Amino acid sequence: MQHTATRPDASANHTVDERRDSESRSTTHTSTLTIPVELSVNGKIYALALDPRTTLLDALREHLHFTGTKKGCDHGQCGACTVHVNGRRVNACLSLAGTHEGDEITTIEGIGGLAALHPMQQAFVECDGYQCGYCTSGQIMSAVALLDEPVGPADADVREAMSGNLCRCGAYQNIVTAIQRVRDKA
Repeated sequence: MQHTATRPDASANHTVDERRDSESRSTTHTSTLTIPVELSVNGKIYALALDPRTTLLDALREHLHFTGTKKGCDHGQCGACTVHVNGRRVNACLSLAGTHEGDEITTIEGIGGLAALHPMQQAFVECDGYQCGYCTSGQIMSAVALLDEPVGPADADVREAMSGNLCRCGAYQNIVTAIQRVRDKA
C-alpha cells in the first residue's frame, strides 16, 4: 500500500516520493553566469567564458578539447587528471579554471607528440608502462614533474613520489622502471 501526503491546502494529493522529486527539481539551480577566463595552455592563450564553478579539468576537456587529460574519480584521488601548472603537477579536477589566469598550463598534448615523443613517453612505451592506458597521461605528467623534484634514487622513493597516481591495471613496476630509465639518462 502506498502512503500519500496531503498538502495543507488539500488541493492535490501527492505521494511523498512525487513531492520530494518535484521539490528537488524546483530547487536545483543552474548558473547562467559566466566569467571571462584567459588560460595559457601548451604555450597558447585561450579566451573563454566559463561558469565560475568550472574546474580546470572540465575547461581543458569540454571547452578546449584537450582530451588527453582524463577524468577518473573527479575527487583528486586517482591522478588521471594530472597536468602541470607553472611546472608543478596539479590534479586538474580539484582546481577551478578561473584561478589559473596568468599560469602556464601544460597537458599531455604539450609535452610531446607522435613525431617526437617526450623521453618519458618513449620510456613508457619501451617498458610497457601502461596496460589499458586510461591513467597513462596522468602517470606521465606526474613522472615528468618528478624529474624536477627532490626524489631519492631508489624504486621505493619513486613509488612514494608517484603514490598520487593510481593504475587500476597494476602496471606499477613497469611505470617505475620507465621513470628510472629516464632518470638514469638525465
